[in-house]
Amino acid sequence: MTERQKYQVLQTYEGFELRKYDACVVAQVIIQDEYKAAATKAFRHLFNYISKGNAGSASIAMTAPVIALTESSLESEQWKVHFVMPAGSSLAQMPLPNASQVELIEIPAENCVAISFRGRATKRLSERKEDVLRLAAQRAHFSLSQETRICRFDPPFKPGFLQYNEIVIPTK
Repeated sequence: MTERQKYQVLQTYEGFELRKYDACVVAQVIIQDEYKAAATKAFRHLFNYISKGNAGSASIAMTAPVIALTESSLESEQWKVHFVMPAGSSLAQMPLPNASQVELIEIPAENCVAISFRGRATKRLSERKEDVLRLAAQRAHFSLSQETRICRFDPPFKPGFLQYNEIVIPTK
């Protein structure tokens, strides 16, 4: 089974969870394009990185989710796409990327609100779920960052109605 990004649920609210995500290392690609095309283009670069790493290095295990994020709204045309490295990875132990598009970054532990949903994580469905999450978090008096993460857990060939996804937004 594919390893998932580590977090603990701090509290469950009506319609969403407050989670504490562990610090992690991610491989990131920034793509200027519409959501679907950006996710596809970035995935190729990131998959090549974990498959080939750097000369002489072993491949890196695939983890879930694949995260597409934007820092303004889902209307943005600039997307950061992340592969989360296996739990316990440090920046120092990761192989350097061969491709200039791939950057390794450390993300500190953080609290986020999250909502899960089934279906293909299209831009339209993701926007609707983001709106639901932001409204529910506002009602619970959370202050949220502008960043929105679309977290996809399943491969694209899995039937859409079976796909599991989440919208995750860091708290301020």
